[in-house]
Parts: sequence; structure tokens; C-alpha cells
Amino acid sequence: MSVRKAKSEWTGTLKDGKGSMNFSNYSGPFTFKSRFEEGSGTNPEELVGAAHSGCYSMFLAALISGEGLSPKSVETTAKVHLGEDDKGPVITTIELDCQVKCEGLSQEKFEELAAAAKAGCPISRLVAPTEVKLTAELH
Repeated sequence: MSVRKAKSEWTGTLKDGKGSMNFSNYSGPFTFKSRFEEGSGTNPEELVGAAHSGCYSMFLAALISGEGLSPKSVETTAKVHLGEDDKGPVITTIELDCQVKCEGLSQEKFEELAAAAKAGCPISRLVAPTEVKLTAELH
């Protein structure tokens, strides 16, 4: 299997410092404000959301394809909730909202595959201690 690499650097204090994240064809800044408030740049939780939505969409497409069907589109949005526990900041919930267009896929089979993708995609498995809520619609 493949190994992927990402790099980040942080300089300065937590509140006044700044950082950058780099991987593949992406390079972008992050700051205290972009993570915990409203500021320009990205943050680790946003990148987790991108990873989870992409992974879920691909995994669901694979499961649908395994049924001999060809999905026209699988579009997933992830909302990553950052909260706090007794150890500090923690991702408390991830909400996946998925819209699928696939001719010939029954509602019953779709619900089965959507749940299987939620349980089985690698990012879902990685974040398993976190509550993952799924809303999935077949169009």
C-alpha cells in the first residue's frame, strides 16, 4: 500500500504564532484565529474534514460499483466539530452529508451501502472514537 507525506511548521507562541501546512500540490497558512476563531487560512480540523469526505465518497463509490452499478456522482460534505474535554481541544463529532446520483440503485441497497461506507472507509476507522453522524440521500 502507499505511504503519504505531509509537513507542517509552527513558529511563535500559540496565540501569536503562525504555521504552514504542505502536502502534494497544497501549501497553506494556519493560525490560532483560523483554528479556534474566524481567521484566514486553514486548520487541521478542516483538513480532517476534507480527508474524511473524500475517503467516504470514494469508498461508497467502490461499494456501489461492486454492485455492478456506475454512480454518476457521490458528493460528501464533512462538518468537523472541535470541542473540549478534560485533556484539552478534541474533535467531538463529524457530520457527513452525502448526495448520490446513481441509476438503478434501490433505496434499501443505498442505505445499506452508505452505512457500510461510514463504518469501513479508512478515515472513519481512524476517527472511530469520534461520533460520526451520516445523512445520505439518493437522487
